[in-house]
Amino acid sequence: MKKDLDKKNEIAISVKNVSKTFKIPHEKITSLRGAVVSAYKKKGYEEFKALDDVSFEVKKGEFFGVIGRNGSGKSTLLKILAGIYQADKGKVKIHGMISPFLELGIGFNPELSGRDNIYLNATVLGMTKKQIDKKFDDIVKFSELERFIDQKLKNYSSGMQVRLAFSVSIHANREILLMDEVLAVGDSNFQSKCLEEFNKYRDMGRTVVIVTHDIAVVERYCDRAMLLRNGKIVKIGKADEVTTKYIKENMSDEEIRMIRENEERRKLEEKKKKEIREGKKEENNNKIAEITKVEFLDKDGKEKNVFETGEDLILRVYFKENRNIDNINFGASMHSQEGIYISGINTFYDQVKIQAIRNKGYFEILYKNLPIKTNKYYFRVVIFGGNPYEQLDYLPKTELFSIVSLKKNEGIVELNYFWN
Repeated sequence: MKKDLDKKNEIAISVKNVSKTFKIPHEKITSLRGAVVSAYKKKGYEEFKALDDVSFEVKKGEFFGVIGRNGSGKSTLLKILAGIYQADKGKVKIHGMISPFLELGIGFNPELSGRDNIYLNATVLGMTKKQIDKKFDDIVKFSELERFIDQKLKNYSSGMQVRLAFSVSIHANREILLMDEVLAVGDSNFQSKCLEEFNKYRDMGRTVVIVTHDIAVVERYCDRAMLLRNGKIVKIGKADEVTTKYIKENMSDEEIRMIRENEERRKLEEKKKKEIREGKKEENNNKIAEITKVEFLDKDGKEKNVFETGEDLILRVYFKENRNIDNINFGASMHSQEGIYISGINTFYDQVKIQAIRNKGYFEILYKNLPIKTNKYYFRVVIFGGNPYEQLDYLPKTELFSIVSLKKNEGIVELNYFWN
């Protein structure tokens, strides 16, 4: 009995089997006439399950991150915790006073000054006038809005509103702070300042639940994290383990998206070739040799579009000869999507001997242990004759492929290094 009581005292937030569904109308009413007509029509709705049987606990003094793609249910969950939404099913228990920092503008009146909005918002958070008077100067100082505090809020930029809202939230002196993605609106200096406040919250033993796409923030500040996808929990655990799972899922999603895009592009190319064959379009082709297809493959020869830093990548280029060629050479260069030149090689300078080829074939380049960092990339591919100036065909840009690094270090390449 005592153990159960001790555990209860350790828990700040308890969520059990929570579900939330929204009804989305099929048609949008934009006029009075449309509203009248719609009143006599059978209304159609589409149900969107934002949260589906979600259960978890957050301990007191814990920093808990919630990550996931747009539409995964993160913000809906935070609004249920804040009491803005009611769950359709399940139970939520909060042990402590909450200070929510959610959507920009919640609890604010644009027609009032920044000064009046501080009193309004802080009162909503449960502070008395005496408490607000005592902390007013600190709130304004932290927000860095001394010059604008008596201007109407509607004249504030979104970044200025974020500063004011966050400053009120952290000075409300509540045991639990709920934070949504709105910090992304503020400038980088203010974001850094806000994140540093987390260290003070940690020292005071406060509980923080933060929703963000910034996995670096989750890894740096959060003890644990939860990954949501389509309203369901995918993983709860150590912050770095959950963010790694999130990256892997994003890689898989990107692979599927790129496959679909490439299939659409290839269908258009096949349609164009068919029209040429049927004589609907003229083919202007005087090339001695030409590049016909490019593939990106993994080490097992499976076609792939998203690679992890450190993986092997095979570039396979198909070509055909329209006339016999005595000397043929190949080249390829890798570039980032912004056009940064990563590397360029060719068989002429590498003195690769190529056997006589007739009609058609392909060449491959195996890139071992790709040390390239997260970004999208493409290749430029060339076929040339006896020297690099005798160009036979040139593809200035292949399809894009992605490389994703699980490490958070910045730059273009993943260097092998050691700290002493």
